[in-house]
Formats: sequence, C-alpha cells, structure tokens
Amino acid sequence: MKVVWNADNGRYADNPRALHEGLLARGGGHEHVWLADPRHAASFPPGVATVPIGTPRAVEALESADVLVSNTHVQLDRWRKRPGARYLQTWHGTPLKRIHRDAAHLPAEEVMAELDEDIARWDLLVSPSAAATRLLRAAFAYTGAVLETGYPRNDVLSAPDRDARRARVRAALGIADGQSAVLYAPTYRDDEAAAGVEAPLGLDVEALAQQLGAGSVLLLRLHRFVSHQRRAAPGERVRDTSEHPEVSDLYLAADVLVTDYSSSMFDFAVTGKPIVLYAYDLEHYRDRLRGFTLDLRAEAPGPVLLEQEELAEALRDLPAVAAAHAQRYARFARRYCALEDGRAGERVLDAVWPR
Repeated sequence: MKVVWNADNGRYADNPRALHEGLLARGGGHEHVWLADPRHAASFPPGVATVPIGTPRAVEALESADVLVSNTHVQLDRWRKRPGARYLQTWHGTPLKRIHRDAAHLPAEEVMAELDEDIARWDLLVSPSAAATRLLRAAFAYTGAVLETGYPRNDVLSAPDRDARRARVRAALGIADGQSAVLYAPTYRDDEAAAGVEAPLGLDVEALAQQLGAGSVLLLRLHRFVSHQRRAAPGERVRDTSEHPEVSDLYLAADVLVTDYSSSMFDFAVTGKPIVLYAYDLEHYRDRLRGFTLDLRAEAPGPVLLEQEELAEALRDLPAVAAAHAQRYARFARRYCALEDGRAGERVLDAVWPR
C-alpha cells in the first residue's frame, strides 16, 4: 500500500507525523512518501522518502496513492484521486476562529472553489471531540465520515514519558531548572499575513520578558503564515521557537500558554496548565476579520486580557489565575479534550489500517 503524507504544506509535523510514526512502529511494509517543502527538508528524518511539494512529482505521488493523509488542503493543480484511493483529512485544530465559508472575511471565490474541490475528495475527517465535529462539519459543509478519536499529535501530552520529554526539550531550549516558561503562540491576522505586509507583533515580547524578570523565559511561537514578520531577537529571556518542528514539545516545556484566538488553547488544555488570552484586537478580529465559534469571554479557559500590563500581572501570579478560572477550565476540558487520553493515534490507525 502506498501512503502519501502532507503536513502544513511540506513539513514533517502534526497529526500526519504522529500517524506516520505509529504506522511505522506497527510494520506492514507500506510504501511511504511525504510532500516536502525544500525549506523544511531538515525536519524530515533520515531515510524518509520525499518529493518536492508543488511539482509534477508531487502530483504523480498523489495520483498513485492508495491513502493520502493530510492536515490541510492539498492545493495542486488538477490532481485526481485515483479510483479506490482514500483521503484521510486530519485537519489541524478545533476552530475557535471561524474558518472556510463561516469566516467573516473570505478569499477570492476562485480560491474558495479550489478549497471546496479538495473537501469533496475527503473520505474521512479526524475530529478531536464531538464539539469540534459539529464546528468542522458546519464550516466545510462536510457530510462524509468522521473519526471522532482525539488528535494523534496530542498523544505525547498524556504519554508515560511526558515528564522526561519535557526535561529534554527544556534543556535543549536552555531553560534552567526552576524557570517558568511562558509560551506565546498567537494566531495570524488575515490582513497581516500577505507577503510584503510588515506588521509588528501585538505584544512587546522583550518588554514582557523584562517585566517578568529572570525567573521566567518567554518562548515565541509565530504562526507559519507570518514567519516573514519582524520578531524579537533571541536573548537571555526570549527564545524564538517559531521553527521548532513540533509544537507539542513546546506545550510540554511550557508552564503557561499565552495565546489569542489560536486553536492551540484546545490542545494545551490537555496538559491542565494555565492558559491566558491576550486579545489586544478583540473587537477587530471578532467583528471584521474572522468571528468566533464560541463566546470567548464566557467560555475561554482563562482570563481574556486586552492590555499588556494586565497580562504581565496575571503571569506574575499564575496560581491565582488558575484558581479563579478552575471551574471554567474544567468545563472547557470536558467539552473539548475528553478524548485526549494518549490513544488517539491508535484509534485512527485501527480505523484506517486494521491489524
């Protein structure tokens, strides 16, 4: 069986990576080919077969696949899924921000038509929760089969070796024992993500690091759509982890997540560690750019803050933040993380490649 893999348009990451590693561990003699962006070639392990994404070789791989596994739309000119092939779409997060045709701001109609064409090829959609299933079906107008299993990429967050993995990642990032690691992982803004648009971060990372003092280190994780934007230079109290291949490693290394409207909050909630939302452009994002699938102020698993001073104050007293939002955090986790038990990958593999 030939399996073609794609993650984030050419990286070795996310749900496809977790499933690939799980399938290799099971054996079976399958042929594996990854679509790879040459800029991220270093993230692929030695011996993994790749073809450059966006090339005729990639189209040839797609059209000869028995199974295609992707965590995003596969937009290559007029590739055709061969009869009998299956397309497993894992997607890449529970949508807090409205996506596809649910979003307040839509791309050109020809782009939407191309995305709809890809959705029509899906045979199976992986969902992390019943709540996510409803949101994803509505956003994509998808009526096909759903594997409601949890996300394979999150299995490491509940794995028996998670503490050892946390220690290894922190050591590699130069985080000292006793230092609090603050992971700042904002999503992108549609009006700032275009090539050539240069916009500063909504958070003064260096100033926040100074406000928190030597007992903390700030891990900056920009969305891949804005990797061209200006960012703080790495330093004693700031680590730029935007190119780290697996964000789940950063979830383990961190002691608190600071985000805004990113689906990272749904994954990070598996850890039980504090989450703080820094929503400096809340009204603009909610009312004009995207819109939300839930009432952020009422349902978010942590405080929703608009000013950096408020954020710094919250981060200096995380036990108080956790206590104040414990009940809401628990409700959020029950709704969105109940399936995240460390065995999501096994359930997906059993469904697609029965033993």
